[in-house]
Amino acid sequence: MIKELTPREFLQRRAGGAAMTLLDVREDWETALAPVPSEIVHIPMGQIGDRVGELDPGEETVVICRSGGRSLQVATFLAGRGFGSVYNLAGGILAWSRDLDPRIPQY
Repeated sequence: MIKELTPREFLQRRAGGAAMTLLDVREDWETALAPVPSEIVHIPMGQIGDRVGELDPGEETVVICRSGGRSLQVATFLAGRGFGSVYNLAGGILAWSRDLDPRIPQY
């Protein structure tokens, strides 16, 4: 079972000093259209298998996509590869836009 964090919970934890990787698994056009207003690692979902070595399995990893579906699949993949602390960002960038930053386009 993959744990979830809301965008607000993620920002609160990061602001509190938690070292968390925010992994954006959306396509390039999506990140250009609606960028996450926070430090991210961008690896599109289709490349994650080849690029998983770019991530630190010992660091908390929060996965984000548009609405939470792809990120849940990637979080499950990472957990199965020995990542000890993986979260799905509940609702994705749509929830971030709706709940925290309406300047982020909904698409």
